Amino acid sequence: MSRWSWFLLQTLCLLSTGAAPPRAAPGAANCDLKSQQSELNSFLWTIKRDPPSYFFGTIHVPYTRVWDFIPDNSKEAFLQSSIVYFELDLTDPYTISALTSCQMLPQGENLQDVLPRDIYCRLKRHLEYVKLMMPLWMTPDQHGKGLYADYLFNAIAGNWERKRPVWVMLMVNSLTEVDIKSRGVPVLDLFLAQEAERLKKQTGAVEKVEEQCHPLNGLNFSQVIFALNQTLLQQESLRAGSLQIPYTTEDLIKHYNCGDLSSVILSHDSSQVPNFINATLPPQERITAQEIDSYLRQELIYKRNERIGKRVKALLEEFPDKGFFFAFGADQCPHLSVSCSHITSSGRSYQVAV
Repeated sequence: MSRWSWFLLQTLCLLSTGAAPPRAAPGAANCDLKSQQSELNSFLWTIKRDPPSYFFGTIHVPYTRVWDFIPDNSKEAFLQSSIVYFELDLTDPYTISALTSCQMLPQGENLQDVLPRDIYCRLKRHLEYVKLMMPLWMTPDQHGKGLYADYLFNAIAGNWERKRPVWVMLMVNSLTEVDIKSRGVPVLDLFLAQEAERLKKQTGAVEKVEEQCHPLNGLNFSQVIFALNQTLLQQESLRAGSLQIPYTTEDLIKHYNCGDLSSVILSHDSSQVPNFINATLPPQERITAQEIDSYLRQELIYKRNERIGKRVKALLEEFPDKGFFFAFGADQCPHLSVSCSHITSSGRSYQVAV
């Protein structure tokens, strides 16, 4: 699965049903999961002040797969906090509209006009395969909720010929059997946003849509074509049975439910920056892959963490008497807890504790 789902939130929002009651998380065994609340692992960092504030690490998977393994102290921190902040405002229609707009080619252009013919034909062939397989990939539960394969395909891949190639690459990565089976249930971030709205909490976002879009749109044409070609090669190899993804969504869920922070960070970092570097590439293509890797790491990890850290720190210093709950990707929280570990406001200093 491509866990670049923070780039594809408009699809998740369109397909999310109401916040259904949590149910047990299947497939989360095979680790030393604890049965007692006091023994559950927590992705909660506490900013020790009065009232306290919190960083809570999320992952972009259906909330029903992880909710039962989130300790009560994390849920209580969410309930007690008066202000909840996310990376993006997932309940604002503008967010969805802006995400959609930034993915589109300039007016009058189509993918067929900009892609090399062989790549365009392979892309079209792969999407036809996905559309054919989608009814078989969907679960009885999805059918029971009224989701239809054609609707699901159009919600994810509709208007694909008008999208920029880099966003088509991400779309292709999200059109896998595992991803399709998870559609229709809010991801953890979106579920928390819906809950905050239901509880009438004040909410906010530390990022603008443009800040997530522009780095991807900043790749040059040859880099994007290389990345799309590598993505198609991977999907074609998966279809042929000659390739197996080394790290799956199930692995991510298991590590999260087991509280394995280092593995969650590793998988999140690798999912935000796709690894096109491998030993089989010709020298020139390897250079291109390294350039893409370096650029995306700089833009999507290092600069992003620094930017978010500054904004979080500013909020905490501006409102020292408010209790904040920051729900960000689990990979970001350790970086942010360090950058915000000594917040000073009105002569008072606050420390972060895990």
